[in-house]
Amino acid sequence: MVKTVSPIDGKIFVERKLATSEDLNKALAASVKAQKNWRSLPLDKRQEYVSKMVDAFIKKKQKIAEELTWQMGRPLRYTPFEVDRFEERARMMIRLAPEGLADVQVEPRDGFTRFIRRVPLGVALVLAPWNYPYLTAVNAVVPALLAGNSVVLKHSAQTPLCSERIVQAAEEASLPEGVIQFLHMSHGLVAEAIKDDRVNHVAFTGSVEGGRDVQHSMADRFITMGLELGGKDPAYVRKDADLTFAIDNVVDGAYFNSGQSCCGIERVYVDEAVYDAFVEGAVELVKKYVLGNPLEKDVTLGPVVSISSARDIQAQIDQAVTAGAKALIDPKHFPAASPGTTYLAPQLLVNVDHKMDVMYEETFGPVVGIMKVKNDEEAIELMNDSPYGLTASIWTSDEEAALRIGGRIETGTVFMNRCDYLDPELAWVGVKNSGRGCTLSRVGYEYLTRPKSFHYRTKIPK
Repeated sequence: MVKTVSPIDGKIFVERKLATSEDLNKALAASVKAQKNWRSLPLDKRQEYVSKMVDAFIKKKQKIAEELTWQMGRPLRYTPFEVDRFEERARMMIRLAPEGLADVQVEPRDGFTRFIRRVPLGVALVLAPWNYPYLTAVNAVVPALLAGNSVVLKHSAQTPLCSERIVQAAEEASLPEGVIQFLHMSHGLVAEAIKDDRVNHVAFTGSVEGGRDVQHSMADRFITMGLELGGKDPAYVRKDADLTFAIDNVVDGAYFNSGQSCCGIERVYVDEAVYDAFVEGAVELVKKYVLGNPLEKDVTLGPVVSISSARDIQAQIDQAVTAGAKALIDPKHFPAASPGTTYLAPQLLVNVDHKMDVMYEETFGPVVGIMKVKNDEEAIELMNDSPYGLTASIWTSDEEAALRIGGRIETGTVFMNRCDYLDPELAWVGVKNSGRGCTLSRVGYEYLTRPKSFHYRTKIPK
């Protein structure tokens, strides 16, 4: 059984039966059969079906949002925005499909017809996490369907209702049976699915350890995969930054969703000229958060997802303080915080360095460390001193400097004066331990299709 314990009250919110090997076999057989007909549909017809699926999904926005809050703890004032962003990304990928899936033309040659066509891979297994369960799923599900693949969707045991809601929307939109299905699977059954010859692509979002498990499971197979894994994303505040704007947005980027975002800010480097002012402003802003039951309208910071997660986050804080870091937020300022529960006070640390896990290993919680730097060179060196490479943000009024710095930062995305956001028109990629492959943008379609060359001689030489 899948038993989802809500971080709100520690009680079981939903239970579901785990799929069996027989269930998996039936699902894959149906997926293979459905995909043969689905891929033969004209693209505009697939776009029409997927658009209706999105329509059906967003009609239940409030119900979906409330369920999501119960499952993973984000304040209810924010969870409806995940439905909005789901729609934004889905609509954009629908719009980009003709361009992303268009034939690639080569230089004309007399007597020949030559081009490259993007053809679907087959059955895509999409494994989605709990922290942004709809936004991570839509990145793979919608373009996979538009490209002509069929989809088997599996969400984290923390958010099992999310798979059900997406497939329910597909059913209401009358997508052909078997084109998209969900299964609640154990880790063992997921490995079995990955090894099955009927699965042609795996899209996984989750931890680095989970990514390695996926890679090991498919080690004997020659299929494609997309891995969106962990992050330790840095922000660099230059002395020419709009400081008020930078403080507001860096703090939000670090603490939104209780810091449980793969592209959230986890470490900050500030030019020594504005360091004291930045830290002072950040501390005052963090103190304005309201920690509590995420169903209450005034709450801006909910619990972390589990007691074990809270314990791991606190361990990083304790290790840093023991090693000389200074904690600037008194947990007593947040009455709802309670040791041994999911309700964890936000924390801001200074006097930190890269020997501390809080500045080097993924934290995935409402904690950020701030370091003083002398110049761009030192900031670049520290930002690159990480096993992760998802995003980085530069806060400055000098675009040329940001371009120069951004070109040297080892990440998949570089921001200037913004952070913690996925633009569906831009490629979403990770380097180092942050993953492989690409989602979103027209480039994302390249990873859900394979190129097939057509080389036809149209004039027979005499």
